This record gives sequence, C-alpha cells and structure tokens, in this order.
Amino acid sequence: MGQRLVIDTNVYVSFFIRSNSGAGRAVTKAWQQATTLVSLETWTELRLVLSRPRFARYVRPGLLNPFLSQVWIVAEQIPILSSIRACRDPKDDKFLEVAVHGRADAIVTGDKDLLALHPFRGIAILTPAEYLQRE
Repeated sequence: MGQRLVIDTNVYVSFFIRSNSGAGRAVTKAWQQATTLVSLETWTELRLVLSRPRFARYVRPGLLNPFLSQVWIVAEQIPILSSIRACRDPKDDKFLEVAVHGRADAIVTGDKDLLALHPFRGIAILTPAEYLQRE
C-alpha cells in the first residue's frame, strides 16, 4: 500500500455521519490507497465520541459496532511505547504518538490544534481536502 496515514477522530465521525462529505471521501480514499494507523487510545476515543448522546440521531441501530470494527480491522495497530507532549490540546497528542510510532506520512484532521503543527517531525498534517488533492 501507499502512504501510512493517521485519521483523526473528527474525520472518522464526519465519514460515519455523511460518507459523501469531504472527510468521508478522504476516509474512503485512505482505505483504498493507504495504510491507516490506529492505537487503542485513538480507537477508544472514536468509540466514546460516537457513543455521545448528541450523535445518537446519526447512529442507526446495528451500524456503530460494524463501523468501529472496520476502523480497527483495516488499520495497522500501533503500540505506543513513549508519550509525546507537543500539541496545545494535550488530548490530541495521542494522534502524534500514533504518527511518530507508526512512521506515518501524514495525519488527516480537521483539528486546528493539530493543523498548527504542520509539519510535525517530517509528518504532514493535512485537512481532508488537502489529502484529497494529493495523488
């Protein structure tokens, strides 16, 4: 496979809610053309976010668990061996950890705190639109 990518929770949530959104198309492209990277911490955050009451109207019964399983199964699971403290929002450091430990080429995110770090240790930090524009 081509690039190694970390996909932020906000991008996966957008894909889950509207698969034809820009973020949704970015996830589809990543699943078709790249190796996605995930850690237990980033996957757990996705599960917790999609379980929040404000997303209940978007979560049709029977779809959440298969989606979460797909995110986990298609991704390479990255063990986090050391912590990174670099983002102005410490909750976002987990994505930097996956990227560094997983030797990622890029992080795809809509999070301004992560985007402000572009590039981070040689890893591109891209919006879904920027990722879609890349070959």
